[in-house]
Amino acid sequence: MRIVLFCENKYAIDILYPIYQEAMRQGVHQVLWYIHAPKIPQFPLAEEVNYTTVMQEVYDFSAEANFVPGNIIPYYLPGVKVQVFHGYAAEKKDHWIIRRYFDTYFTQGPYFTKHFQALAEKYKDFEVVETGWPKQDWIKTHWSDFEKDRAELLEKHGKEKIILYAPTFSPSLTSIAALKEELVHLVRTTSVVLLVKFHPLTKSEWVEEYKELAKQEKDIVWVDDFNVTKYQLMADVMISDTSSTVYEFLLLNRPVITYRSIAQDIYWTNITETSQLIDALEEAQYDEAAINKRRWIVDNYDPYLDGQVCRRMLDAVSDYIARHGVPEKRKLNLWRQYTSIKRFGKIKRKR
Repeated sequence: MRIVLFCENKYAIDILYPIYQEAMRQGVHQVLWYIHAPKIPQFPLAEEVNYTTVMQEVYDFSAEANFVPGNIIPYYLPGVKVQVFHGYAAEKKDHWIIRRYFDTYFTQGPYFTKHFQALAEKYKDFEVVETGWPKQDWIKTHWSDFEKDRAELLEKHGKEKIILYAPTFSPSLTSIAALKEELVHLVRTTSVVLLVKFHPLTKSEWVEEYKELAKQEKDIVWVDDFNVTKYQLMADVMISDTSSTVYEFLLLNRPVITYRSIAQDIYWTNITETSQLIDALEEAQYDEAAINKRRWIVDNYDPYLDGQVCRRMLDAVSDYIARHGVPEKRKLNLWRQYTSIKRFGKIKRKR
């Protein structure tokens, strides 16, 4: 099968990489990565994989399947267009918007399957298959790989625990400005090392501000790496806000603290005042109610930590093609067609 891994944003890379690994393991697939250069000027896998930044080359590759952890893909590309999602943030309204670009949605777990199946019945032009999320396969494979890094970091700083601060980039939802002083207070008064990992779309001024902070505070460590999952596996607790990384961390069955999350249903420890942060650290780790809520998330959001998510995805695409054939393009209204052309440009069609 010819496969395109479609990366519009940098965060898509580590979501799609496990699919690439499974495709290579099976040994019967051709894989082309599409890298959207305006948003990904440096591709960290450039020396390892076959990729292009030219949409015409993607079209000419004539994929049978396109995997997309984003909201849009050019309608004119051949192949089954598969939505694999960029996270678990169900409280964000755009998570449930059907933009009509996709032939099938591969959902993470029962909670998402139920909702998208209802939407499929409404729109009647896409299918839903529950597979799990591809990053879970990477987690399964690398669960213990960073124990040495963790131990060395704790020894270097003389601390007992690691906290990961991973806020959202959205200016209206982020905790970046509000929590800065309290995070400094946290590392100065408790036995923790604070890893700071920002979303790739975070405003540059905030990035520079926290990089400078990490230079000033010996127990704050700036992380400049596209793969946040490594640091999730190293951390004991995560601090965030309204970010899909909250659910990723909860699925490790580890405690989360958020600042003013807009989620309607809170399955972690949420604070509304910055002064509550240190007390919340104790509650998040040991409160029995918080532990039970995390278990509900694991069971309903994504219970597939079996290392077989990407295999199920490839099998599901093969099944779709067996039943429907390979689509030449996606039928869309003129506005959606215009939107995809405006973002990704035109191509010269084959005759």
